[in-house]
This record gives sequence, structure tokens and C-alpha cells, in this order.
Amino acid sequence: MERGGEIEDRMADPGDQSPTLQERMSMEDPSRMSDEDPGFQNYQIYIALSVVAFSLVNFLTRYALPACASNTFRQSWKWRNVATSLVHSFVTGIWAPVAFYYAPEMWDDIKNTFSQSTYLLVSFSIGYFIYDSLDMLLYHRKRSTYELMIHHSLVIICFSIAVRTGQYVAYGGVSLIVEINSVFLHMRQLFIITEEPKSSFRYKVNSVLNVGTFLVFRIYLFGWMTRWLTINKEEIPYSLFALATVALTVIIIMNLVLLVRILSVDLPSFVGKTSKQSKELNHDSSNGKSLGKNGHVHKMEQEEKSS
Repeated sequence: MERGGEIEDRMADPGDQSPTLQERMSMEDPSRMSDEDPGFQNYQIYIALSVVAFSLVNFLTRYALPACASNTFRQSWKWRNVATSLVHSFVTGIWAPVAFYYAPEMWDDIKNTFSQSTYLLVSFSIGYFIYDSLDMLLYHRKRSTYELMIHHSLVIICFSIAVRTGQYVAYGGVSLIVEINSVFLHMRQLFIITEEPKSSFRYKVNSVLNVGTFLVFRIYLFGWMTRWLTINKEEIPYSLFALATVALTVIIIMNLVLLVRILSVDLPSFVGKTSKQSKELNHDSSNGKSLGKNGHVHKMEQEEKSS
């Protein structure tokens, strides 16, 4: 009867609108956020704390730096930068799927529905991309850096719009599931920096996992995101649709190029063949021409990370 009375009261007062989906979720579950939640307004604090956290992580990596990766400043910086990225990928690669596991309703409305965990996850990742951008600009001003800066800038802009407006937060959370693959991608980079033989068991295992998760959590996932964007384009403001289209296009192209590079380098080790480039690199290394293993760092930069 109370339910019926509530309905009658709403009908009697046309100005009393029913709560939005996000508001209903917040009332049903305290873990859900609405745009009036104090945490919703403090995304700048979450982002700032994330930047500080990753700065601290990078500082601590100096104590884990292996001797074989400390021959030059360039090599040691690269190892520490990738190790820091690995921490982000490991945390996010677990966090994103778990967030959707505990709030599966987000799949039904990834535009308006999100949990507090997903909101924090996206804010956390904005902080990481800001930190990584600053780290590269300060210590690694190469062409590959500016290419990655395009990727990072697009991600930061898109994620910032999401946490600022409270829309597309779950969509951003979906994109972070890609970090499952980034764990193996960053491990591969660390192997290259430390000159891990491509014939070694752990390099091959990581290579298989890298390619397998790349196809599922990058190629398939970004394809799904593109399909969702296309199907729902009528519900998305033109400016946001254009931004998302450009961002996805750039990221997909970068990932396809990255996949080709990975396959061209790692596939020969599985079929028992060595590319001409690998032979030349080994020859130069044996003659002391690696310039403090910079040759391996340069080779890795041709297959830069893409998150």
C-alpha cells in the first residue's frame, strides 16, 4: 500500500520527477555514486594522489634495478619507466575486471551507469598517464615519445571528460581491461632491456601470452568499443562522438602496428629462424658495438608500449 501511495503522490505532482538510473543505483547500493556524491566532486584529488603514487613507485624502482639494466642512464631510465608502467598494468588489469564483476549492470548502460570502484579506477589511470607523460618529457624526448604523447593526451582528455561529467565512466573502465595484455607487453620490454634470449622458456611463454591476450583484450575489445560507439552514436553529442572516434582510430592503428612489430620479432624464434636484423644485432653485440646495450633499448623503442 505504501508503494501505491508513493506512485499516487508522484502522479499528483507532475513536477516530481523519478530518480535517474544512477540515483536509483546509489540508493540501492551505497557503493554506487551519483553526481551529488562528495567523491564524485573530488576526482582532482584522486588524480593528484595517483600522480604522487606513481612518482613514488618510480623512485622505489631504483632499488630493484638489475645490474644488467644499469649500464647507461638511458637504459636504467627505460627499465624503471617500464617497471612503473608494469605496476599500473598489474593493478589495473586486476581492478577493471573485478569492478565489472561486482557491478555487471554497467554492461547494460556503460554511458550512465558506474560504480565507485570504476570511478576511482578511471581517475587512478588518469594520474598514471599524466605521470608517464611528464616522465617521458623530462627524460626521453625522442620521436617515439611524441607518438606516445598523442596516445596519452587522447586518453587523458577522454577519461577527464568522463569523471568530470559522470558519463562514459564505465566505457572508460572497459578500455582499461586492455591492461591485462599490457602486463605481458611490459614484461616483454623488460626482457628486451635485460637481453633475455628469445629462445629462453620464460620469454617464449610470455610471448605466447602476450600475443594471445593482445588479440582478445586489445583487438577484440577495441572492436567491441567501436561497435558500441557506432550503434549508440545518435545518443552521443557530436563533439564527444568525434573525439571518441578519433581517439579509437588512433589507438587501434597504433595497436595494429604494434602487433605486426611484435609478430615480426618474436615469431621467428618459434619457427627456428633468425631474422637478418637479429643476426646483425647479435654480431654487433659480440664485437662490443652495442654501446652499453643501447642497441637493445633502441630496438625496443621501435615497438613502444601502447596502453
